[in-house]
Amino acid sequence: MSHKPLLVQCDFDGTLTVGDISFLILDEFTGKLWRQELADYLQGKVTVNRFNSRAFARLKADRAELIHFVRTNSVVRPGFQELLETCCEKNFRFVIVSNGMAFYIETILEMQGVPDIEFIAGRGEFSPQGMKSWYPGPDGQPIEDGFKVAWTEHFLEQGYRLIYAGNGISDFAPACRCERIFAIDSLAEECRKAGVEYIPFADLHDIARALREVN
Repeated sequence: MSHKPLLVQCDFDGTLTVGDISFLILDEFTGKLWRQELADYLQGKVTVNRFNSRAFARLKADRAELIHFVRTNSVVRPGFQELLETCCEKNFRFVIVSNGMAFYIETILEMQGVPDIEFIAGRGEFSPQGMKSWYPGPDGQPIEDGFKVAWTEHFLEQGYRLIYAGNGISDFAPACRCERIFAIDSLAEECRKAGVEYIPFADLHDIARALREVN
């Protein structure tokens, strides 16, 4: 049995939430044109970081309006509190690493009564001309590509054993560097296609129960 500390690296949109909050925001406040940027990303034409920065550049609503929308429309996947409690009981470090934006992740965590949960996500500057967004690497500098992988590698270099939970294509590369993967939706599909072992989940209670058995 390893004596290294264990860290759970968790995606946010579609993993801790039901559905992608950023997609809801973009549909509501920018129309449908941003979906061309999404198509370019899914076809591998642009990085996920570039996709998000282009899509959110269309976002011209003010912060208060966006936060109200998030509070009204976000749905957290069942079992979130149990997952956090289990990590605390097991002394596992829990870190959200998300391609989403910090402003709405922060809002949802506050709504859940856990504002101090550690998270790393896109940072944005609101303006009438559109949101300027960027992603911080482990050195604090903007990173253009491989945002999640960079943080996974950073945690490994710090001496952690890693468990990953995610749902998207951008989760596949970092998840493959971890000793255990909890996957749903596109991440589960990518794992199946690549023959990578993973543990499926329907809600966060499933992950919490499995984590109780980890030493």
